[in-house]
Amino acid sequence: MFERILIMLRKEFIQVFRDPKMTRVILVVPVVQMMVFGYAVTTDVKHISTALLDLDNSVKSREYISDFKGSGHFDFTVFPENDSVAADLLDKGKVRAVIRINRGFDEDIRAGRTSEVQLLLDGTDSNSARIIADYSMKITSAFSKKMTGTTGKYEGISLEKRAWFNDNLESRNFYVPGVMAIMVMLITLMLTSMAVVREKEVGTIEQILVTPIKTHEFIIGKTIPFAIIGYIDVLIVTLVGAFWFEIPIRGSLFLLFGGSTLYIMTALGIGLLISTVSETQQQAMMSTFFFFFPAVLLSGFMFPIANMPEVVQWITLLNPLRYFLIIVRGIFLKGIGIEILWPQFCALGLMAISMLFASIKAFKKTVS
Repeated sequence: MFERILIMLRKEFIQVFRDPKMTRVILVVPVVQMMVFGYAVTTDVKHISTALLDLDNSVKSREYISDFKGSGHFDFTVFPENDSVAADLLDKGKVRAVIRINRGFDEDIRAGRTSEVQLLLDGTDSNSARIIADYSMKITSAFSKKMTGTTGKYEGISLEKRAWFNDNLESRNFYVPGVMAIMVMLITLMLTSMAVVREKEVGTIEQILVTPIKTHEFIIGKTIPFAIIGYIDVLIVTLVGAFWFEIPIRGSLFLLFGGSTLYIMTALGIGLLISTVSETQQQAMMSTFFFFFPAVLLSGFMFPIANMPEVVQWITLLNPLRYFLIIVRGIFLKGIGIEILWPQFCALGLMAISMLFASIKAFKKTVS
């Protein structure tokens, strides 16, 4: 019995490792992913892009802001001239917070009165917004205590916090639209990654090739059914999110389905490429998951991209899920339109064309 088991073990190991591609998938990919995730997966919030609207422009206001800079958490990248410019920066996602110091800040401190400061937050990422608010409160509290020692009696700073786009900082408003994007990618990848390789394994690919059908017609015939399934999934999860979880849809549904079209076509192209270059369904399945999990973790769904190392941030530019998450959350929570989301649409469009073209070329090379 043990001899037969040993023979079976040897057979399975030989079968698994005889394919160089499968060997790399099993041994090399996990090491690469571990190195990337070890740096990228973090809940810390650092280098917060912040806009400063200092209407007082006094010695005390500059000293107050200096404490924010010295904390190492806040990067003051923009200095808007008025409230409308600051609001536009939050709408476009160029900053995650706006600190607004009212006129008379210095005078109130010297007179021992309460000084008012407003903190505006991008509440789409509720977890990060809470952390940013906590950082701000700690810095403000420390500054108030310091002023008490220098000015005598001082009532402190009243930091008024306001979260835009997600007033109550409900985490489900942030995560549910993201789940929609993840589910659509998972389903389309799983279906298409098996499409061509299944034909290879059962031997029907040769029968198809002797028919008059052309390569692009074969690819289109493989993608359209899964594209329809993808649309159905988008519709279902949108309805569930809106009516069951009561996630607000402040933007255009037409724009949402337009972005979904490009996203679905990109996912289908990736799945077909995996299916074309894979020799077995097992290899296709493993390749799909080795693409899917990094795509989720490096998309900004759970961990802010801004907190990741710069090299990893460059890698995320190749991730279609990153762009679709911006589109979905922008339409659901912010109500923004194509005038702001056009870079994401262009990126997804370019990826969709590239992936479908690559899958057609790979299929021609495989069958030639």
